[in-house]
Amino acid sequence: MNIVLLTPGTGSYHCGVCMRDNALAKELNRLGHRAVMLPMYLPLTLDESAATPETPIFFGGVSTYLREKVPFLRKMPRWLDRLLSARPLLRLLAGKAARTGGPEVAGMTLSMLRGELGNQASEIEELIAWLRIAFDGAKPDVVWLSTALQAGLARRIRAELGVPVIGFLQGEDSFIDGLGPSANETWKLLSERMRDATAWVAPSRYFTELMARRLGWAADELKVIPNGVTLPPRDSQLSTLSSQPTIGYLARFVPGKGIGMLVEAFILLHAAMPEVRLRCAGSMTDGDAKYVETLKARLRAAGCADAVEWLPNVSLAEKQAFLASVTVFSVPATYSEAFGMYVIEALAAGTPVVLPASSAFPEIVEATGGGVLFETDAFVENLAAALQALLRDPARARALGEAGRAAVARDFSMTRLAERLVELSAERQNP
Repeated sequence: MNIVLLTPGTGSYHCGVCMRDNALAKELNRLGHRAVMLPMYLPLTLDESAATPETPIFFGGVSTYLREKVPFLRKMPRWLDRLLSARPLLRLLAGKAARTGGPEVAGMTLSMLRGELGNQASEIEELIAWLRIAFDGAKPDVVWLSTALQAGLARRIRAELGVPVIGFLQGEDSFIDGLGPSANETWKLLSERMRDATAWVAPSRYFTELMARRLGWAADELKVIPNGVTLPPRDSQLSTLSSQPTIGYLARFVPGKGIGMLVEAFILLHAAMPEVRLRCAGSMTDGDAKYVETLKARLRAAGCADAVEWLPNVSLAEKQAFLASVTVFSVPATYSEAFGMYVIEALAAGTPVVLPASSAFPEIVEATGGGVLFETDAFVENLAAALQALLRDPARARALGEAGRAAVARDFSMTRLAERLVELSAERQNP
C-alpha cells in the first residue's frame, strides 16, 4: 500500500507525534509498504534519522503566516513559497519563536480548518498536485493526517484524488481550549470539517469519549487504536533495578506534564530516602529551559539538587538506555493526556510506571499490568507515597516491569500499530 503521512513539524524541539509518525513510516516500509512522511509548517525534529528526508515542506510556517496576515500574498508565486519554506530558514525562525499555541495562533488555526475556503487555499492545491505523483507518478492509496487540526485538508484531497483520508486524534482539546475567545468557534468548525475525512482514530477509550463529547459526536463514530512504540533491540539491557533507587521522567519539560509535581514529590521522598535519585529526560525549548531553571532553584533550596540529573533532547538510543537505567518511571501529567507514549516506552524497557489515576493512564495500566496508580486529591503527597512503596519493594517492581514489557511487545508495538492502521485503510478503500 502507498501511504502518505502528513505531519506538522516543530522545527526546534522533539515532538512525540512527529517521532511516532517517523517510526511508523519506517515500520511500514519495513513491512513492505511504501510510506512517505510529509512535513507541514516546520522541519521535523526527530530522535533518529528521518524515514523520508528529501520530501518538501508544505504550508511552510513563514508563508502560511504571511498568507494569513497579508491578503495580497495569499496567491504568492511558487518560487517565493519555496524560498520561504527552505529548511535552514524555518529552523532558524523556529528556534527563535517556539510559540505553538494560544490566542496568537487562533486565526491561523481557523483558517487552516476552513481548508479550501481559508487563506491558505492555494497551498492546498500545490499539495494535491504533489500528491498526484507522489509514488513514481502515481497517487497514494491513502492519506493519513497526524492530527484533527489538519481536517481542513480532507475535503479537497478526497474530491481530487478519490482516496481515503484517515486522521488521528492526539490531544487537540488542550490546544483548542487554549485559543481563547476563538475556542468555541474552533470546536464547531472542527466538528464540521472532520466529517470530510473517511475515519478518525483515537489512541484510547478515554480520549474517544472526551472528544466525542466536545465534538457533539457519538463515541462509536471514532475508532480506537492504541499507539505503538519501537521495541528496544533484543540484546539491549533492560531495567536492572540497580541498588541505587532511581526515578525516571521522560517528556517535555513543561508544567502540564507534571515535572513540577514530580520535583515536589521527589523533595518529600528524598527526605525519607536520601539514597534516591531522579533523572529527567525530554524535549526542551529555550522557553522550557527557563522553567527548568525554576525547578533547579527549588531543588537547591531543598538541598537535593545534586541528586537530580537533567538530560534534554535525547536520541532514540539514548532514550532506550535511559529508560533501562531507572528503577521506576513517572510522568504525572496534570492535563487530559490522550495516551502518553512515554508510558509504553518505559514499559518496553521493563521499567514499571507510577501514574495519576486520571486521563488515559488507568486504561493503559489495566491493559499492561505494568504499574500503579495514585489518587490526585493530594497529588504530591500521594505521588511520593506511591513512588516510595514501589522503590522499597524491588520484587514487586520487577514483576510489574516484566508484565508491562510482555504486554507492550504483544499489543503496543509499532508493528502492531502499523498492521492495524493498514487494515483500517484497506477496509475504507473497499467499503
